[in-house]
Amino acid sequence: MPTIPSEFRSSTHELPPRPRRLFGKWWRRQSPARQDRFATLGPLVSVLLFLAAIIAAFWYLRIEELEREHESVKRDTEVAQQQIRLRLIENQEQLVRVAREITTRAIDQDEFVGQATTFARERPEVVSLTWLGADRSRRVSYLSPSHTFNGSRYAEPAEAAASAASGPKVTKSEPEWAFEAARDLRQPVYSRTYATSNGLHVFQVQVPLIDRSAFVGTVVAEYSVEALVRYFVPTEVSNRHGIMLLDPNDRVLASTISRVSAKNGERPSIFHDIPVAPVGNGLILRGLGYRTSIGLISNTLFWMVAALSALTVWMLLGTWRHMRRRLQVQSALVAETNFRRAMENSMLTGMRAMDLEGRITYVNAAYCSMTGFSETELIGKLPPFPHWPPDRMEENRRLFEQELQGRSPAGGIEVKVMRKDGTQFDARMYVSPLVDAKGNQTGWMTSMTNITEAKRIRDQLSASHERFTTVLEGLDAAVSVLSVQQGELLFANRSYRLWFGADARGHALLAGEHPTEVDVTLPDHDDSVDNLSGLPTQELTETGSDPREVYIESLDKWFDVRARYLQWTDGRLAQMLIATDITARRRAEEQAAQQAEKAQVTSRLVTMGEMASSVAHELNQPLTAITNYSNGIISRVKAGTISTEDMLVALEKTSKQAQRAGQIIHRIRAFVKRSEPQRQAAQAREIVEDAVELAMIELRRRNVGIHTYVAQRLPSLMVDPILIEQVLLNLLKNAAEAIDNAKLAPSRRNIELRVIPRHTPEEGGVIEFSVTDNGPGLKEEVLGRMYEAFFSTKADGLGIGLSLCRSIIESHRGRIRAENLYNGPSVVGCRFSFTLPVDTATLSHH
Repeated sequence: MPTIPSEFRSSTHELPPRPRRLFGKWWRRQSPARQDRFATLGPLVSVLLFLAAIIAAFWYLRIEELEREHESVKRDTEVAQQQIRLRLIENQEQLVRVAREITTRAIDQDEFVGQATTFARERPEVVSLTWLGADRSRRVSYLSPSHTFNGSRYAEPAEAAASAASGPKVTKSEPEWAFEAARDLRQPVYSRTYATSNGLHVFQVQVPLIDRSAFVGTVVAEYSVEALVRYFVPTEVSNRHGIMLLDPNDRVLASTISRVSAKNGERPSIFHDIPVAPVGNGLILRGLGYRTSIGLISNTLFWMVAALSALTVWMLLGTWRHMRRRLQVQSALVAETNFRRAMENSMLTGMRAMDLEGRITYVNAAYCSMTGFSETELIGKLPPFPHWPPDRMEENRRLFEQELQGRSPAGGIEVKVMRKDGTQFDARMYVSPLVDAKGNQTGWMTSMTNITEAKRIRDQLSASHERFTTVLEGLDAAVSVLSVQQGELLFANRSYRLWFGADARGHALLAGEHPTEVDVTLPDHDDSVDNLSGLPTQELTETGSDPREVYIESLDKWFDVRARYLQWTDGRLAQMLIATDITARRRAEEQAAQQAEKAQVTSRLVTMGEMASSVAHELNQPLTAITNYSNGIISRVKAGTISTEDMLVALEKTSKQAQRAGQIIHRIRAFVKRSEPQRQAAQAREIVEDAVELAMIELRRRNVGIHTYVAQRLPSLMVDPILIEQVLLNLLKNAAEAIDNAKLAPSRRNIELRVIPRHTPEEGGVIEFSVTDNGPGLKEEVLGRMYEAFFSTKADGLGIGLSLCRSIIESHRGRIRAENLYNGPSVVGCRFSFTLPVDTATLSHH
C-alpha cells in the first residue's frame, strides 16, 4: 500500500464547514467585476463598523465611570454619616448614665460640673451641658472652653441662646419644644437646629430625669453642627468628596467644601443625601461629587485612529491573502480527493458500483484483490461477470435480478466468488441504492466481505457444540436449563428426560421454589440489566447456590441438586440445575445411623452388664433391710410386744427401702432403654446428677470417691441428655477401673468431675466437662489409638466405648480429648474432657 503524505493526512482535520462551502460556491458564481466590488467595499464597511464599535465602547466606559463616581460618593457619605451617628449614640449613652446618677442622687451640682468638664474636654463637638429642673429652671450649666466666637468665649446659656435665636417669644423655641417632648415621652429627644446670637448653628439633646416615675428635669447637651463635620468626617473622605450638613430648608449649616479643591472650577454634579440619625428633624448629610476629566477622550481618539489605520492595512493585506487562499483551497481539494481515494484503496471490504442497467462503473482495490481481476477487466462489464463460477450461473443471475429490483435482504446474501486463478471463496454481499446530490438514484453500491474464515469457525463451533451436547447426554446426572422469565424448558439431557420427561415441572420440583423468585440484591444502576428479561443478569450469573438434597416422592429417589443462573445464547436469563441421584448414598447413611444407634444402646447394655455385680450388691442392701424389717414386725406381732407407733415406724422404713430399690431399677431401665435420639433443652447440672448417681454404684463397689463441681448459672444445652449421660458414665467408670487396677492408696482413690463455661477462638462459647483421676495415666501409643473402633486395653473389653463417646460428642458439634497429668517427669493422673457448644443468644439471656 502506498504511503500517504502527511499534508494529505492532516487535511481531514481542516475540512471547511458547510456554510463556508456554500459561500465558496456562491462566490464562484459571481462575475469578476462583482468580486472586485465586494473586495473594495469590504474594508470600508469594516472600518465603519469598527468606528461605531469604538464610539459605543467609549460611551459605555463614560457611563461606567459616572456610576462608579456616584457609588463612591454614596459610600463616602454613608461612612461620614456612620461616624457622626456612632458619636451621637455614644454621647447619648453617657448622658443617660449622668441622668441616672442625678436621679439616684449619686452626684450633686458640683460633681455634675466636674463630670461635665471631663465630658466636654473629650468631646469637642459639645458646646455646653446644662441641668434643668422640672420647671425648666437652670440648676447648673457648663460651657465648653473650646468654643470661642469673635475672640471671646461663648458664655451664653442654652436658654439665652434659644431666646436670642427665636426673638420675641411668639412661638415655642427649639429648646422649649425638646424639653416638653422629653417630659412627655420620657426618653431622650433631639431638637431641630437653630442659630445662636453669635451665628453658631447648634442643636440640643435633652435627656429626661425620672425619679420614681416623676419627671424632675432634664440634662441638656448642646452640639455644634460645624464641629460634627470638622471632627467626624474622615480626612480621606473629605479629600475625595465634599460633605455638607443641611437643615430641612436646604440651607448649608456646615461643609468641608473649603477643603475640597474644585476640579477645573467645575461645580459638583453628583449629590447623595442621607438623614443624620438619631438627630432626625430634617438634618441632612449631603455628599458632593464631580465629573471626571475628559482626558480619556483624546487618548481614545488617538488609539481609535491608530486602530483604524492598522485595520485598513490589515484589510489590504487580506485582499492579497484572499487570492492565495483560493489557490490553497484548490490544492486542498485535490489533496482531499487523493486522500479519500487512498482511504478507499486501503479498505479490506470490496466496493462495487453499478448503474441502473447493471454495468459495473467502479471497483476499489480491495474488490480487485479479492477477485484477482483488475479495474480494466471489471469496469464496464455486464452480467455474467468474470468472477461468477460456471456451475452457479443461474443462481447468481437470479440473485443479480433481485439486486437490480431492490429486493436484496437487509442481512445480505451469501454467495460463492471465483478468483481469476479458478479458486473459490465464500463471500457476503450487501446492496444499497446509490443516490446523487439531487436525490435521484443513479445505480447500486455493493460491498463484499470474505467470510471463508468466519464460516470455517462457525462450522467448528457447531461441531464443538455437538460434541458438548453428546457429553451432556451421556451424563448420569439430570441437567436442565429453564428460562426464568417465560418458565420455558430450554435444555434437558437424556437423564432428565428419562426421569421427568420433557416437562418443566421436574425442574420446579428439583429447584424447590419458582425459579423466577430470585433472591439477589438489585444494583443501584441498570447498566447490566438484560434488555430482554429486564433482570440483572451480571449479578445473577455471578451468584451460585449451595447444593441441596431433594426427595422426589414420585420417583422415590434422593437428588443432590446444584443450581446456577446463566445468560442463555439469546440473551435471556436462565437457571441451570444439575441433579445427581444419591438414593443409594442416603440409604447407606440411614443404615449407618441405625447401626450407630444400636451400638449406643449396646454400649449402655454392656456397661450395665459390666456393672451387674455392683447393681446386685446395690439392690441387695435395700432388699435385705426390707426382709429384716418384715421379719422383726412378724416376730413382735406374734409375741404381742409391738405397739402401733413402732409398727408404723418399721413400715415407713420398709417403704423407704423399697422406694430406694425402685429408683435404682428405674434409673437403670431409663439408661438402657432404647429410644430415638432426641435433642432437647437440658441443664448440665441435671445430666451430671443422673450420671453420678448411676456411677456411684460402681464407685462404691471399687471404694473410689468422687468430687463434683458444677458452675452456677450455666446456659441450657440443646443435646440428647441420655447420650451425654452415657459419655459421662463411661468416663467415670473407666477412671474408677484405672484407679482400682492400679491398687492406689485410699488417699489417691478420688475422681474429680468439673463442669465450667469456656470461650475459645476456635469453638466460641462452650461448656466443658472434665473427668480427672489419680491413676497411672495412658501410654503414648494408647493415646493415639484409643478412639479406634474395637481397640481396647482391657482383656475382656469390646473397644467400642470411647469410639462411641467420640461419635456422640462430635454429633453434638463438640470435641473430646484426653491428656496425661505430670508432676515433673512422672505421670500423676489422666484427664478426659469434652466440650459442647452454647448458643451465644442463650448465653447472654442467662
